[in-house]
Amino acid sequence: MKDSELERLKNMLQIEDSLYLNGYNLICGIDEAGRGPLCGPVVASAVILPKDECIEGVNDSKKISEKKREKLYDDIMKKAVAVGVGIGEVQLIEEVNILNATKIAMKRALENLNVKPEYVLVDGNQMIDINIPGETVVSGDAKSESIAAASIIAKVTRDRMLREWDKEYPEYGFAKHKGYGTKAHIEAIEKYGLTPIHRESFCKKFVK
Repeated sequence: MKDSELERLKNMLQIEDSLYLNGYNLICGIDEAGRGPLCGPVVASAVILPKDECIEGVNDSKKISEKKREKLYDDIMKKAVAVGVGIGEVQLIEEVNILNATKIAMKRALENLNVKPEYVLVDGNQMIDINIPGETVVSGDAKSESIAAASIIAKVTRDRMLREWDKEYPEYGFAKHKGYGTKAHIEAIEKYGLTPIHRESFCKKFVK
């Protein structure tokens, strides 16, 4: 591992290291992917990493190429103490709004862990309703290895779902833009209308 990468990872472990010193061993990072797109679910992940091992390359999923995210996904799945994924479906987003759907997805991810964490780090500034000690970390995917790992698992999981939907609805280009409001995606909506995986409340201005 290069010295620069080692230094970056050490900086990303400062929050976890402080918690280890305070007696917490099973620290869980939680993050989501897909709050902004026009279609598909919001996907959350909860990841507990081993106390004594860094995973080289783990970073905010938005700063990593798709190819590297796929590799890191496999590395995290192999090395993590536990990984949980939670889905906030399109119907849920429409019923309770994207913020509440995100919180529900995060809680589901936590509940899907097969190991109960002792402390939880949640990306952002909105805490979820849980009976485990924890805190929010603004821009946590750039400050905490656990949250960064969760961001990668959530992003890769969601991207894989969109690639599958691309096979069903090839005219929309889901595999390329992953549901975000690109010019090509908006033009496809205007031409073909909405699919069952579109969030109607996000697409009102594009549908006549």
